[in-house]
Amino acid sequence: MRNIVLDNSSLSSSRMLQRFGNRSNRGVRDMRVQAAGIRLGVILSLAGTACTTGKMAPAADSHTDHPVPLPAAIVSAPNDPRLPPDASGALARLGASPRHGEWVIIRTGDGDSLRAWVVYPERSTKAPVVLVVHEIFGLSSWIRGVADQLAADGFIAIAPDLLTMKNLPDGPDSVVGPLATAAIRTLDPTWVQKQLDAVGQYGMSLPAAQKKYGIVGFCWGGGVSFAHAAHAPGLGASVVYYGVAPTTADLPSVRAPVLGLYGGNDARVDATIPPADSALRALGRTYTYSIYPGAGHGFLRQQTGMDGANLAATRAAWPATIAWFKKYLGS
Repeated sequence: MRNIVLDNSSLSSSRMLQRFGNRSNRGVRDMRVQAAGIRLGVILSLAGTACTTGKMAPAADSHTDHPVPLPAAIVSAPNDPRLPPDASGALARLGASPRHGEWVIIRTGDGDSLRAWVVYPERSTKAPVVLVVHEIFGLSSWIRGVADQLAADGFIAIAPDLLTMKNLPDGPDSVVGPLATAAIRTLDPTWVQKQLDAVGQYGMSLPAAQKKYGIVGFCWGGGVSFAHAAHAPGLGASVVYYGVAPTTADLPSVRAPVLGLYGGNDARVDATIPPADSALRALGRTYTYSIYPGAGHGFLRQQTGMDGANLAATRAAWPATIAWFKKYLGS
């Protein structure tokens, strides 16, 4: 385990399938979730509730300091094909991608199903699988853009929509903001982990997949990805982007190697690093982390922020992510 600090130089299925149809001119399938269920008044009344966590999840997290994602930005990050897009460039990157992406429905047990965005790498051999866990803002175009970049780097990327069963309004980015944030606060952490178990098994069952999977998550999803390392004994590797660590009581269950990537201007999350590092070090577990000076929370999505520090963090963190997965999952 190393502590690295870098400077500024990374519904039932039948109900759900009623609106599952053709999405793009490449024949990519799309499932549209019927806009019903959670009413706006109920959602907004939940907005003040702390993010519940449960046995394998991090400590309670209000996420009140998160920058709200914007549908577009005046200034875009440089379009570097070696890096994921930022939020403003995600739709353009997806539209230009040569890789095959599709919406699928994954049965997760007990009458549950999830929709997920799956992107395949262009390669002649079987590929490892990486699950991509969305932020508290839901499965956005930006998360799908991150999945596409993972596929560009040689992995089968699966981004599950953990709000599928909430019946929120459909659309690539229409759920971001208060609706998604409040709905995520109602998710049971144990249920979330079971959904990810099923998605991991689905991924490894794909004919083009190796029997190995890893997980990466961002913000809320970063905490979920850290918790998955404590929950899933078959997990190959976890990468945590600015997500809080599990409680010290859960850390002994961590088996998979964990890479943490954090912004230096993110004290709420960074305060959970030292206890996790000390506990995992004493347990002999693999936990490597980097803190990028000057970078803020959500630096990979907002690459133009913090006077260049977010972009510098992205340029360091993403290669570290790919190297981590290649080391522990293979290539």
